[in-house]
Amino acid sequence: MLLIFNPDKTMELGKDVPAHGSFGEGHVAFSISEAELNTWRDYLTSKGVEIETEITWPGGGKSIYFRDPANNSIELATPQTWKIAQN
Repeated sequence: MLLIFNPDKTMELGKDVPAHGSFGEGHVAFSISEAELNTWRDYLTSKGVEIETEITWPGGGKSIYFRDPANNSIELATPQTWKIAQN
């Protein structure tokens, strides 16, 4: 589960949940199969999302990086990036 919050709101003290949050650019990576890589690249570019960079890692994994509207770095990475066997 990935929850993304408005940082200004999460810094406010709540009655049930303590204040929390972060400011500035962040990074999150999602694992995708290598077979999905081209589909995701095509989908993102068709929606006007610029691919910031693509990397082929020494272990054979591949990553696509792009930015969300808040300028966070989003990565789509194949399991070989972390040396995880692909099913």
